[in-house]
Amino acid sequence: MGLAGMALATMESKGAPDRAADPMALLPTHHEPKAKSVIYLFMAGGPSQLDLFDHKPELGRLHGQPIPESFVKGKRFAFMNTFAKDRPKLMASPRKFRQWGQSGATVSELLPNTASVSDKLTFVRSMATNVFNHAPAKLFANTGSAQFGRPSMGAWVTYGLGSPAKDLPGFIVLQSGPRGPRGGMPLWGSGFLPSSYQGVPFRSTGDPVLNLSTPEGVDRLSQGRVVDAVAGLNRIHQTEQGDPEIAARTASYEMAFRMQVSAPDLIDISRESSSTLARYGASPGQPSFAANCLLARRLVERGVRFIQLYHTDWDHHGGPDINLERGLERVCREVDQPCAALVNDLASRGLLDSTIVVWGGEFGRTPMGEIRETVGRNHHIDAYTVWLAGGGFKPGVQHGQTDELGFASAHGKVHVHDLNATILHQLGLDHKKLTYRFQGRDYRLTDVEGEIVHPILA
Repeated sequence: MGLAGMALATMESKGAPDRAADPMALLPTHHEPKAKSVIYLFMAGGPSQLDLFDHKPELGRLHGQPIPESFVKGKRFAFMNTFAKDRPKLMASPRKFRQWGQSGATVSELLPNTASVSDKLTFVRSMATNVFNHAPAKLFANTGSAQFGRPSMGAWVTYGLGSPAKDLPGFIVLQSGPRGPRGGMPLWGSGFLPSSYQGVPFRSTGDPVLNLSTPEGVDRLSQGRVVDAVAGLNRIHQTEQGDPEIAARTASYEMAFRMQVSAPDLIDISRESSSTLARYGASPGQPSFAANCLLARRLVERGVRFIQLYHTDWDHHGGPDINLERGLERVCREVDQPCAALVNDLASRGLLDSTIVVWGGEFGRTPMGEIRETVGRNHHIDAYTVWLAGGGFKPGVQHGQTDELGFASAHGKVHVHDLNATILHQLGLDHKKLTYRFQGRDYRLTDVEGEIVHPILA
């Protein structure tokens, strides 16, 4: 009770509205924001930047030769031997690349639709992270820590800003692909923040949230009376205990009651025009990444603050199907058209300026090949690519560059903490001031690091 009361006092001391009554009440920003919402397209597994965005002719010249020892000395990889006498061999990409648009962005043949909107995109080709295994690397990208228990970016954003959406959660998660992302719910969890700020997974068919529908034989009026009675009991308990989780519980009951009306209408994409469905490649009643991209646009229209789409599987080591041939081609086909459609759709509706769209995974892939049943690439933390659109990011920019082999950043290096700090900055949040005291210290999304990447901002 004492610790909970201290946490509640910390929240109230910031001069914010009564968040016990409304956890998503709107809060003032630290500075003038450029964006209001985020759509984070997370390609779980680590997309191969060398086969999608980072064209390296030198790899073609040195294809099949061992990577120079100077590149790998002292480095660790997830599934690769780097001893001098048995160094892995360099592998050129078999994909054709070309420059697109007025910006001249280099994109491979696997993503022609994404390439067609490259003048609206901001490419960061010099990303780096700290962690080379999937679950902890995803945690690091999403929470700033490789350990479980920290709040995700979406939780930090809704905690720091609140959400304009009154009939939907402020942070919603959509998933597609053969399975969920490694790491699971902590990737969108609230950690030590009140649970009102955790991501709410939505399904794209049926009930958006399990057990959301009113039970048969219960009318809305009687159910509303039950919700009101439970809220009253919780308020008494809240006054006695001072536990912010009681307020979170009350808010979740009331939100679920409102969502019984708002959520089914939201996921009914059959109301979209046939031309819109065709642009995304989405079909009503059929779950897909395309349908989730369309839902993301609908969520932004309804004021949802943070939407995160997870799509698997981008882990192309060289298994029977998870390889740089059929496997990479398949996932690119699944995401390429809807990503471009989302950017164009937001732009045509006047929403792109106020919405940050982010595309990327937890790390990249090595310039060395990995031979299993088929050919793939290993996990790589020193170089990968993300792109952003809208929300005050400078369109048509290609920031940073890797070395001649695509092994590490040659200039313009951007760490995960830098990217996250920059996204928060565009939302009007100072990453150094967005903190929460827990276990005797102030925590933040960017830990004790993070610099804003000003060259990519308009």
